[in-house]
Parts: sequence; structure tokens; C-alpha cells
Amino acid sequence: MFNPFSQPSLIKAEVFASLPAKYRNLGTTDWSNPNRQGAKVEQFLEGPSFDRNGNLYVTDIPFGRIFKIDTSGNWDLVCEYDGWPNGLKFHKDGRAFIACYKQGLMVLDVNTGKIEPIIETMYSEGFKGLNDLHFNNEGDLFFTDQGQTGIIDWSGRVFKYSKDGELQRLVTNAPSPNGITLNNAENQVYVAVTRSQQIWRLPLMKDKSISKSGVAIQLSGGHAGPDGIEMDSEDGLIVCHLGVGVWRFDNNCLPTHLVYTDEHSLMTNIAFGGPERKTLYITDSMNGRIMRAEMPVAGKVLYGLS
Repeated sequence: MFNPFSQPSLIKAEVFASLPAKYRNLGTTDWSNPNRQGAKVEQFLEGPSFDRNGNLYVTDIPFGRIFKIDTSGNWDLVCEYDGWPNGLKFHKDGRAFIACYKQGLMVLDVNTGKIEPIIETMYSEGFKGLNDLHFNNEGDLFFTDQGQTGIIDWSGRVFKYSKDGELQRLVTNAPSPNGITLNNAENQVYVAVTRSQQIWRLPLMKDKSISKSGVAIQLSGGHAGPDGIEMDSEDGLIVCHLGVGVWRFDNNCLPTHLVYTDEHSLMTNIAFGGPERKTLYITDSMNGRIMRAEMPVAGKVLYGLS
């Protein structure tokens, strides 16, 4: 008999790779001072995304770095620049698009390490601080503009940047929009709204506008709220919940699984990998590690790998 209150199954994550000592920079930056309350950091890993060869790319926000991790767990520095890179997603043509908190929407040639801005402003105004991004199957890019917004500042934004170069504001009142993804039918946008501990669902109308948006999931507990999110092939939503673990919710937004670790970790963002796309790779940001866990359902096929 169907029971909507079944106990979620537990999945233990293991360490896949750790940032080598030669890349660890203990110190403070203009990003870490406000975002880590002045504490010294060695790194803050984010934005995991796979290329077609199975290499995993991650960002390091405070020190403006992009790393490539091969299938054996070896790290290479691809790019270092004057920015705070957060979310990263691959375009079908092989370019990596980056949501940069400092400079706006960037694009990286992973073969040469050249990085340059695509969008730095909108209507002559700068962004608050971009966080994450996601391509639909047509090549349109959805991204979040989080900045320092929160429960007393409901001015975080969500944008759509079309494949034709048109920039459209979809949301202007989110208290800390963070991770973003779409369902498999691509008629719903999901946004992790960190400071209100919510996942918002934004239905896309036939004319591509947003209507009847609402709260799909209400969370509680942890250190802040939801961070990175992704969809699996059955429209199960995978949610990084800071200080708790990584949830899987089914297509009715009911919890089915929880990924956890035995020790303190800050699991912030995710990417499906492996030969069957069932291995979930997770950034443990503060510890400089990549965790992984075997999931019951494969991740959806992303635009950059389609």
C-alpha cells in the first residue's frame, strides 16, 4: 500500500577526491569575509559539471579558480582569474558557462583556459551576485542572481538568457535564489530559495512566461537551507540541504532518500556521472572534497551532454 510518510532510505556518501595540498590557500578574500564571517578558508568548492569525456569540473569561489578532475581523481588547474565563480554548466558546443558572483555571466574555453564575460549588466545595472545556472534542451540558459538577499531582503532574481541573446527577468522577489533546474518536460523551473528554506516551482506557460508559481517543498533544520539542486530521469528532485545532507524527493515532492556522511561536511552542489548516470558527485565545499553516492535513479540528460 502506498504510504506518503514512508521512512526515507539512507545512502552513505564516500570520498572520491580531495583538493591537493598544493592548491589549498588558507586565507581571507573579499568574498570570504562577508560570506564566511571573516574566517580563513582554504577553498570553497562549487559548480560540479561533467564534460563529454567524463572529467568533472568544479569552481573555487574565493580564489577565482576552475579545476578539472579526471576519472582517477587527479586535479588540474584550468583557469584562475579575478572573479568568484560559482555555478558551472557545459554548452553543447563544449564551452563552460559560469555564474560568477563578481563579474556576471562568463564563458570559459576549457582547452585554453581563456575566460570572458557574456553579460555583466542588465539595463546598465550590475547583478547582485550570480549563483547557479541551467540549460534547457533548446540552449536557453536559466540563472539565479542571489547576492546577499535573504528573508529581510526579498529582491533576489531569476533570469532567462535565450539562445538568441535575449535576457528576460522571470523572478524579482526571491529571498536568496540559489540552485536551479528544470523538470524533464521542461515546463517547470525549480529554484532553491535558501534563506526561506524552500524549493519554488515556476510553471512555464506556452508563451514561456511564468504563472501560478508556488512552493513545491518546505524544508527546515540545517545551517541555512537548500543549495544546489538537480533532476533525475523520473522527475525526482535532488536537493543539497546545508547541514543535513542531500535529499531525493519523488515527482510528488515527497522524500524518498537521504545521502549523508559520518563526519561534518557542507555538501553544496551536485552532478550525476558514471556510465549509467547513477553516481551522484557532491561538492563538500569547506573540506575541499568531492563525495559520491550511488542513487536509485539515473540523472536526467543535460543539454551539454545531449
